[in-house]
Amino acid sequence: MLMEESRSTVKEFWKSLSEKLKESLVSVMPVSAIVLILALTPWVEISGSELITFLIAALLLVLGIGMFNLGADMAMTPMGQYMGQGLTASKRLGVLLSVGFIMGVLITVAEPDLSVLADQVKTVMSGTMLIFTVGLGVGLLLFLGILKILFHIDLSVLLMYLYMALFCVAALLIDSGKGSLLALSFDSGGVTTGPITVPFIMALGVGIALTVGGRGASENSFGLIALCSVGPILAVLFLSLFAKGDLSYTVPGYSFESFLSKATLEVFGAKAGDVGQSLILLVVFFFVIEFIALKLPKVKLIQILFGIVYTFVGLVIFLAAVEMAFMPLGYKIGVQMSAHNPLIIILFAFVIGNVVVLAEPAVHVLNAQVQEITNGEVTKTQMMLALSLGVGVSIGLSVLRVHFGFSLLYYLIPGYLISLGLSFFVPKLYTAIAFDSGGVASGPMTSSFILPLVIGACVTMQGESAVLDFAFGVVAMVAMTPLITIQSLGFKSVMAVKRRSAIAIRRIMEAEDDQIIYFE
Repeated sequence: MLMEESRSTVKEFWKSLSEKLKESLVSVMPVSAIVLILALTPWVEISGSELITFLIAALLLVLGIGMFNLGADMAMTPMGQYMGQGLTASKRLGVLLSVGFIMGVLITVAEPDLSVLADQVKTVMSGTMLIFTVGLGVGLLLFLGILKILFHIDLSVLLMYLYMALFCVAALLIDSGKGSLLALSFDSGGVTTGPITVPFIMALGVGIALTVGGRGASENSFGLIALCSVGPILAVLFLSLFAKGDLSYTVPGYSFESFLSKATLEVFGAKAGDVGQSLILLVVFFFVIEFIALKLPKVKLIQILFGIVYTFVGLVIFLAAVEMAFMPLGYKIGVQMSAHNPLIIILFAFVIGNVVVLAEPAVHVLNAQVQEITNGEVTKTQMMLALSLGVGVSIGLSVLRVHFGFSLLYYLIPGYLISLGLSFFVPKLYTAIAFDSGGVASGPMTSSFILPLVIGACVTMQGESAVLDFAFGVVAMVAMTPLITIQSLGFKSVMAVKRRSAIAIRRIMEAEDDQIIYFE
């Protein structure tokens, strides 16, 4: 009997993993295909060894994303939902808020794409200081987000006040002569909500909202990602105000690492250490809460432990693959393509932006949860199309900004005004989903492939000294444009309903008298 159960478990595992691998293969194939086509053009020279390294990295990326998504389903999402439901049901507000704050800090420290960004800006700002500042920002805004769910505070109004404060602090930063750190501050908000943060925080929100109940419980569960994206921007803006010393930027050494070299083991070892060190804090804290308050069955705890292992393995493979091939290739494409007609690199940026979002692990988690929560009103396909278009436009506009060399604020101020303005005309559910999507779209593929690409383009077009001013900000753009595209979906839906109602009323008014039945 025990043997049959173990066989059934193994069979179920392989079935789940094969499904996740198919999904990740579909995600990674478009990016890989575009790079292979690009290698045949005269715009970029990619050697045979670099191409082989990239193809191996792409296969590892498929495996890494598949393993991670399986782990997220088994561990990260259940951990968040169990904590949200269990702590809310206990009716101990202080404990729930304290745990939310601490988990916000810990889960941000464990976020891999934040580490990728920190490594690329360590010549300007201490990586450790940046990571913990961002963690503090997420913790504080997750604290506020939990209060928003418990007391049904309107998300649009909350975001309006937060973004007003954010742009006021940004003005102070520019006035202090440290405007070159503005784009980095906005990028830090985008990279925070990645593959570890999104499943946990979204599930935490769902758990709390469903336990609290009331009207619009499903709608109330969204918005935590949006708030947790604002916190890091505010925190890093304040950190930048007090930054001292040399603010000149040095481009990191983007170089291909052969998978047959000794450096491969070093990269895998370093990533395993980073991911393990970050995850262990999160896991230990969860099991402390489990021992004190949750008291979950052993079966669920075993499932969570296996999920954590899959998450760990998947992230190590993912991060090693992007560092050894995707980051250097992105930089090389940016440098070489921008040396030709700038229009070519701008069009390429738009095309690659449309497909790179497919390879973001957290996007699939969000799309699945949106379809489930909305009962199919917003489908995974609609979400993916809106996100792809938004990300493509944002990356194309970012390269355009690099070419002409103007401030990021020329995009952000009108962009957020449009986004916040739309929030008053569309269903609140669309606003919450849109602002969550903005944080999710700007994940590890953006920081490890798109950011090096734009840095390479900036080095060629404007010089290395201009990278901090004009190349950074692309992650912030990727986080902003989905706010407009997804809310536009909602606006279209509202207009379609009004149009159908108007047509129905007109038909009734135009109906002939003999078609009307009178009751006496």
